[in-house]
Amino acid sequence: MPRQIGPIRHGRGALLAGAAALLTLTACTSAKNDDGPGATGSAAKALTIGTTDQVTSLDPAGSWDAGSGTVEDEVYATLLTTRNGSSQVVPNLASAVKLTGPKEYTATLKAGLTFANGHQLTSSDVKFSFDRQLRIADKNGPSSLLHNLASVAAPNPTTVVFTLRSADDTLFPQVLSTAAGYIADEQVFPADRILDDTAVVAAKPWEGPYAIGSYQKNSLISFTANSGYRGLLGTPKTARVQLKYYTDAGNLKLDVQQGTIDAVYRTLTVTDLHDLAGKQGITVHTGSGNGIRFIVFNFKTQPYGSATRQADPAKALAVRQAVADSVNRAQLASQVYKNTFQPLYGSVPDGITGASPALKSLYGDRQGGPDKAAAAQVLSAAGVSTPVTLDLQYNSDHYGSSSADEYALIKTQLESTGLFRVKLQSTEWAQYGKDRVADLYPLYQLGWYADYLDADDYLASFYAQNSWVNNGYSDPAVRKLIEQEETQTDPAKRTALIAQIQGKVAAALPLLPLLQGSTAIVTREDVSGVPDKLDSSYQFRWAELAKR
Repeated sequence: MPRQIGPIRHGRGALLAGAAALLTLTACTSAKNDDGPGATGSAAKALTIGTTDQVTSLDPAGSWDAGSGTVEDEVYATLLTTRNGSSQVVPNLASAVKLTGPKEYTATLKAGLTFANGHQLTSSDVKFSFDRQLRIADKNGPSSLLHNLASVAAPNPTTVVFTLRSADDTLFPQVLSTAAGYIADEQVFPADRILDDTAVVAAKPWEGPYAIGSYQKNSLISFTANSGYRGLLGTPKTARVQLKYYTDAGNLKLDVQQGTIDAVYRTLTVTDLHDLAGKQGITVHTGSGNGIRFIVFNFKTQPYGSATRQADPAKALAVRQAVADSVNRAQLASQVYKNTFQPLYGSVPDGITGASPALKSLYGDRQGGPDKAAAAQVLSAAGVSTPVTLDLQYNSDHYGSSSADEYALIKTQLESTGLFRVKLQSTEWAQYGKDRVADLYPLYQLGWYADYLDADDYLASFYAQNSWVNNGYSDPAVRKLIEQEETQTDPAKRTALIAQIQGKVAAALPLLPLLQGSTAIVTREDVSGVPDKLDSSYQFRWAELAKR
């Protein structure tokens, strides 16, 4: 996810070090500090955050997008987490997590954990949460992250035993820190279905740093510090937070300038960010980020897809290849995003160990640029009549209003070849997620922010069995390679496996990578807690913010 620059430890070596540390890792200090929710000073001042993103669902099993995650990260918690500036997992609700067998991790919970509604949080809730994710397996939820989880046991109230399908999975502690690891109150959530937001809010099943006080979905949400929180972040520096939603980025920018919004998290246009950076009393915090943007091809409904009347795998591949030949990433980066984004030629962004620009040498001019002749040749060789009609869907409230300009330019690029006729359409995010997994969009925009900083998060989430992308692509050879890289302990061999995966998917083109980077957070001058430069591990955590 959805959940997202400077020196940072990436890759298998770092993960192995983190997993080894977990063998003896314990929480050494209390997560509580001396300031309670009623404290004076910064804790007594309310903070108002603005966003153009949207919540899909507050049920941890029902969403895996940045808009929902913005709220869920504050009200739920995981057994392990990371500190800002580090990719290493550390105890959060767990006091320790140990590797107790080749296929087994054992977690010990901190004593006295409770939900905001007063219910005790025990190992039974943890087991319930993971079992529930796998049972519901919502197509827009994070359950695919748990593909190596075989079973969960709760032998006593503070002990949880995770049994994995494959041995030597040193990535599993990272998975415990993701959205798939939020703990759900088993006295509140049904085991086999998603709970609607109204019922979730009424039941107060919060174990994170904040609790929701009032909830007007995608309009205004108020939060108060959760006095029962026992996680890594401790008592929030600001006790009261409001999250205000905007349908127009221009209005959000105006409210920041007028001082009615203290911070902005997702999403202002590049032009607005540049303008605000020059305003007195406002700070624009930037970084290259770990986010990527891409086009998904639905293998069922794209031209010549398996569910169409003219189904033909060879012609379907030719269409995908011709689109890849025709897109000008550098033009998208410069004209739409003023080079705050950079071209992306592979599934994994630059800066993460194993990243490979596998598409660069395969498509267009073989140097990263477009090539109309190459696109025409591949379509002709496959017997595809032109122009090919492409139904292309995008979203502007979740990925930002600049997406309208981005996809208008993509339409222009494709149609300028004379090989395509593009029908462009936009849908609001709340409906978008439902439609895409119902195979209603033959080609469509998606983006991704890392759950954990490893190539696997980009590969398994897109190409493993029952992946989140859910576009009908399935390659047993790729799935096997993913299983191998996840359990390969030799860094060089693992990097080679990651490269093989990227090569295979570059040839098959289930999705077309476009852009990578960037991230930006805007704050008023009286808000502290956000570094000026954001590295790829940075997480926007309200508990660390203070309003002077």
